[in-house]
Amino acid sequence: MIKVERIAAMKLDKKQAVAYAALAAEEAFGKKAEGVKDLGGGSFGRAFGVALPGGKSIVVKLLRAGDMLEKETHDLELLRRHCPVRIPAVLFSRRADERVPVDCYGMEMIEGKPALYALSFLLAGEKKRRAFAEAVTDAQYALHQCTAARFGDTLAPAYDRWQDFYRPFAAAVLEKAEEMHAAGDLGEKIILPMRAAWEKFDVIFSEEVERACLIHGDLNVGNIMIGRGYRLTGFIDPLNSMYADREYDLFQFDNLTGKRFFLSETYRRKFGASQYCDQKLAFYGLWNEVFCYIKSGVLVDLIMDPLVKNMGRRLAEL
Repeated sequence: MIKVERIAAMKLDKKQAVAYAALAAEEAFGKKAEGVKDLGGGSFGRAFGVALPGGKSIVVKLLRAGDMLEKETHDLELLRRHCPVRIPAVLFSRRADERVPVDCYGMEMIEGKPALYALSFLLAGEKKRRAFAEAVTDAQYALHQCTAARFGDTLAPAYDRWQDFYRPFAAAVLEKAEEMHAAGDLGEKIILPMRAAWEKFDVIFSEEVERACLIHGDLNVGNIMIGRGYRLTGFIDPLNSMYADREYDLFQFDNLTGKRFFLSETYRRKFGASQYCDQKLAFYGLWNEVFCYIKSGVLVDLIMDPLVKNMGRRLAEL
């Protein structure tokens, strides 16, 4: 089961991080870096674009927490083998030492920028946005055709049923959330819908998940790359990739500006959905965001508030 606990992230200022990214790339390729650009990141990792001589650019990702390197590099290569659009190839990986005191790895640079930051695309005509949704969901569905005999982490799937994997995880998240609520670190606006949803767990997850499908795990508009003409160019940054309920790969579509691109709607129309899909996606989304808060200590109201409201709406439909 995924560990439900706070993760201590190594402190790393930007100047240090730039130097470490350049050094890691220089060691791997034997060439002096010509420039380093901060590409952004989250609580436990940060990516940098490193320009090398000859016009070559790569991405170096620094990992601020332990036990991430094997998982992230493994999942990138696994997803890359099964996805019809580009997923970055891993070029090197490097364990922390005295010179670079964080685990890191290098990967291909994917053309374009995240759809989240293509502001003009938000205002593009519906036909273009729906064409984008078609391309994204076709590629995602191709990933879902890679299956395993059991559910669970890609490194060692070990569960015969999805519910056997997911229920203990969801229970552990709720237990930790209750502790945080008692300590004053999690408000009633979040814990009350969580309690209500947990009471309906057996209804929401009553339909058996028949296939353990490979999922990206974090396929939101921040991790979907587009190039010129709003062309889909690749997927980046998988997180907690698993052999799972394929619908677990859909809840991120509605985060941020995802609804503008009809992503979840398009997937479900083309490839079908379970009876309680709306409720499952609401549950998955809320639990995932609380899990991220538990791990990082960072609560993002812009994401959390819509998830809380959606959970309430979907419970009212039961």
